[in-house]
Amino acid sequence: MTCQPTSATAAFVITTLCATPTPGFAATPLSYLESYGSRGDPVRSLTWAMLIISTVVVVIVTGLVLWGVLREGPAEAAGITREGNGLRLITAGLVVTVVVLLGSVVWTMVVLAEVGAAPAAPKLTLDISGHQWWWQVRYEGETPAETFVTANEVHIPVGEPVRINLSSSDVIHSFWVPALSGKTDTVPGQVNTTWIEAHAPGTFLGQCAEFCGAQHAHMGFRIVAEPRDRFEAWLADQLAPAAVPAERIAAAGQETFGRRCAACHAVRGTTAGGVFGPDLSHLATRATLAAGTVPNTPGHLSAWIADPQHLKPGTRMPVVPLTGSELEQVRAYLATLN
Repeated sequence: MTCQPTSATAAFVITTLCATPTPGFAATPLSYLESYGSRGDPVRSLTWAMLIISTVVVVIVTGLVLWGVLREGPAEAAGITREGNGLRLITAGLVVTVVVLLGSVVWTMVVLAEVGAAPAAPKLTLDISGHQWWWQVRYEGETPAETFVTANEVHIPVGEPVRINLSSSDVIHSFWVPALSGKTDTVPGQVNTTWIEAHAPGTFLGQCAEFCGAQHAHMGFRIVAEPRDRFEAWLADQLAPAAVPAERIAAAGQETFGRRCAACHAVRGTTAGGVFGPDLSHLATRATLAAGTVPNTPGHLSAWIADPQHLKPGTRMPVVPLTGSELEQVRAYLATLN
């Protein structure tokens, strides 16, 4: 929209409401006062407006109370009469209050209507399912060969609305990316629909916003928005099967992984086809482990394999007894999943 301030005060308010920040200047990862998407922009403007209005009301009421307490006059309270401007001031205050509240309600309803409807024919539709405590993301292609599943890291093209079908495999979770959209619950036994759109490239953090168990706080995810050509390249990489490990230690790790881990995890292009845990195809390209709990580094990966309960108590991944050499082999193999 076009913003043309007419005074210093108006310039401040309109700049606050209309400025479009860039991801590089995001100070708080989960701030709902910043927006980088077409669905979040109307909500951000409404939020700032309500904040400014509320602040003005608090200042006015506080000032009137202090004026009434500190002004000179008789100790006894004066009764309200029809003389003077008292009733006129009260009437004017009521009129202003009604107008402001009515305007806020109308603006809120307009924003809800604007952000509520999912795009009718989006180019990309994702199926995202909440688990205790991670996110499964399914990219549905036109053919089975173009369909794949990943976890906790969602890539989308910039400037295109993306419809998201949300479900849950266990308890109620809530899908929330404050920089791009509001909260939508994932409910067992039903599918809820939401949508997101990013108008600038960047990585936007998301979080489960419904208490869902011991590790609710460690149920994060990332939305990676990138230009269409880079997104297409990422899709092609994701569809590629896992490469055969070239190094001996990684090859041994693949064999160990197949014996000890494949019952729960899948790696496309191999015999590992487990469905209970996250799909680990291209795990090495993800920025974090365990749904944002720790960075994806060799040290953290080894610690996670050795004792997931230490990093994320209560997680459903059991402690798999591995010797020191087996642990190093599995870690080396997972590091090849680019």
